[in-house]
Amino acid sequence: MWTRDTLHALLSERLQEFRLIAVCNREPYIHRHTPEGIRFAEPASGVVRALDPVMQATGGTWIAHGSGTADRETADEGGRLRVPPGKERYLLRRLWLSKEEEEGYYYGFSNETLWPLCHIAHQRPAFEEAHWNRYAAVNARFADAVVEEAGGDRALVFIQDYHFALLSKLVKERMPRAVVCQFWHIPWPNPEAFRICPWKSELLEGLLGNDLLSFHIQHHCNNFLETVDRELECRIDRENFEVMARGNHTLIRPHPISVDFEAIDREAGTPETSRRMEDLRRRWGLDGLRVALGVDRLDYTKGIPERLRAVDRFLYRHPEFVGRFVLLQVGVPSRTHIRAYRQLQDEVESLVERVNWNHRTATWEPVVFVPEQKDRSELLAYYRLADVCLVTSLHDGMNLVAKEFVASRCDRAGVLILSRFTGAAREFAQAILVNPYAVDATADAIHAALTMPAEEQASRMDRLRETVREQNVYKWVGKLLLQAARLEPTWVESPTR
Repeated sequence: MWTRDTLHALLSERLQEFRLIAVCNREPYIHRHTPEGIRFAEPASGVVRALDPVMQATGGTWIAHGSGTADRETADEGGRLRVPPGKERYLLRRLWLSKEEEEGYYYGFSNETLWPLCHIAHQRPAFEEAHWNRYAAVNARFADAVVEEAGGDRALVFIQDYHFALLSKLVKERMPRAVVCQFWHIPWPNPEAFRICPWKSELLEGLLGNDLLSFHIQHHCNNFLETVDRELECRIDRENFEVMARGNHTLIRPHPISVDFEAIDREAGTPETSRRMEDLRRRWGLDGLRVALGVDRLDYTKGIPERLRAVDRFLYRHPEFVGRFVLLQVGVPSRTHIRAYRQLQDEVESLVERVNWNHRTATWEPVVFVPEQKDRSELLAYYRLADVCLVTSLHDGMNLVAKEFVASRCDRAGVLILSRFTGAAREFAQAILVNPYAVDATADAIHAALTMPAEEQASRMDRLRETVREQNVYKWVGKLLLQAARLEPTWVESPTR
């Protein structure tokens, strides 16, 4: 069984010759000015929640964008500080981005171009050359930071996500002996979808600077290989899932991400979590009600409108649940600079109002909408009080909410309704799997979950929990980094680069 301790022992032995450098847009700890003084917070990011325990176990350096109002005051003049606060287990290097850089690189190219391009959620990507130029420039700045932090040592560089599609090539050009691996946390689309991108060749060549490029599931690996085969001159070894381009070799592998099962399970079973559960029941008037829970960023890929329509249909079909059921929807505001996200929030609020209007009584409404960010401790209380967790993503690389819900259910109760279009659906056969576009079928799934016998709930939950216990975050990163560390890096300088 992979644990923090076994990971630390294994990587300490196998990575002795490397300096471990993680690169992520999000920082793991944000410092802000508050009325009580400077306080730190942990961002509500699945990537951060997955990677932080790994860095605590292994040490090294995490390079990220410093976005907190008090970030500069809590770091040295080079943007460096030890984290977590009070424990100081690894180094955080913050980079400061201008408003223009953040607008173009993050909100622009990353989230108005790559995010909709890679997700099948019927949101048209925007292709702005100014955004592309900012994206390339910020990737170059992060490459400078990687080289500085490596300090001449042999490095193992672990790059996170779609914000840095150009970074591995930039690092390799300056550190050819470094081992560079990247985990792409979102889906990879089919070649026909990707080919509309004006900078498709540059993105693919950038990603092929990696020695190891990893996705959540095999299907995304297959899509990537097909895309490379169509767009670039290269040789593909389909038996070994390897791309050879201009003398350089890149392994393409699936490594499904997960959560820290033991930590979540332990905290979910504490008296403090039980107290929080009772506080939430009183706050939202949940006594005597069956609770369905949604926990999502307010993102158009998460299927929140489809979920609300399914709840509406469920109550029309099963009026015996009027006054006895509530959907508790936690919606974390996200990327509000982008028009599509503001429009989604308006749509969700309008649908909440409509569903409540359709079914409310004098003393009850079926939907409680909580548009707030919650820390993990409070989320665990939400998970624990729910009879059903609804994950209805239209397209998702993995979806860690599903895994957090399962890990939190130390009581062996609760039912997970899970979209077939998530990576987690490949591992969670014991969930009730749904097509979120099929409103009637999702409504039927809600009824099936609410009427499922306790014995069946326990049987399904036991198997789901065993999956998350075994396939935990330490196994994800341990297998990925150990595979990367065994590689002999290749980088052939070319006049065409």
